[in-house]
Amino acid sequence: MFQKILIANRGEIALRIICACKELGVRTVAVYSEADRDALHVRFADEAVCIGPPRSADSYLNVASIISAAEITDADAIHPGYGFLSENANFAEVCETCKITFIGPRPDVMQLMGDKNKARETMASLGLPVLPGSGVVESEAEAVQAARKIGYPVMVKAAAGGGGRGMRAVESAAELSQALEAARNEAKAAFGSPEVYLEKLIPSPRHIEFQVLADQHGKVVHLGERECTIQRRHQKLVEESPSTQIDAPLRQRMGHLVVDAMQKVGYTNAGTVEFLMDED
Repeated sequence: MFQKILIANRGEIALRIICACKELGVRTVAVYSEADRDALHVRFADEAVCIGPPRSADSYLNVASIISAAEITDADAIHPGYGFLSENANFAEVCETCKITFIGPRPDVMQLMGDKNKARETMASLGLPVLPGSGVVESEAEAVQAARKIGYPVMVKAAAGGGGRGMRAVESAAELSQALEAARNEAKAAFGSPEVYLEKLIPSPRHIEFQVLADQHGKVVHLGERECTIQRRHQKLVEESPSTQIDAPLRQRMGHLVVDAMQKVGYTNAGTVEFLMDED
């Protein structure tokens, strides 16, 4: 059991982790930017360390500052929450080098799965259904060509993160340039990387997720599916389980595919495999 955990996040997710740690008798360290000095997670944690100015790039995405905070407070582990550095393989690797436990998947698995473009390629090779899409687009000309091949409408998506950030829907070629620039800028600010790729946009899809838990001995289980279709700005508002649109045979088939894929990539810890379900 860890004695002290640093939470490399803020807001509700940091509060939820603090509450869980208190139930387990584990001390917590909050980190905060100058703008979040009076935030609830700072007040509720056992200790708190300022890690930089208000901009996320200079605070919550600043690996050196977070590692320094962990070392100064003698934290055993770092919990990244979600967003920010939670899918950053370099951060997990730095934690490992500094003998601080990263609460999440191994760096090599994160390198594979944290990059949405690589994750798409890997999941497709393991038999999971994947929407038509592109690799990382390096230029507007490349994006135009990829969108033409996929067929409009398309979605521009950040390769290095999720949580609804760095995403723009594009209905026609005339909208692509502006959407590409906006998605890149948002991805850079949120995840520290401007890389984006294109994916076929499914109008009014159902969002179905399978929650998985995996230990370090190769055992993987899924906890069934959740319906997460009710969203605002690509962020889930309501989760319902089980989904009313998934019957028992489909649930069994998709669950088996998910567990098999996670075993083959060597995934550990908690994770979510997300699917879009069209009207057909």
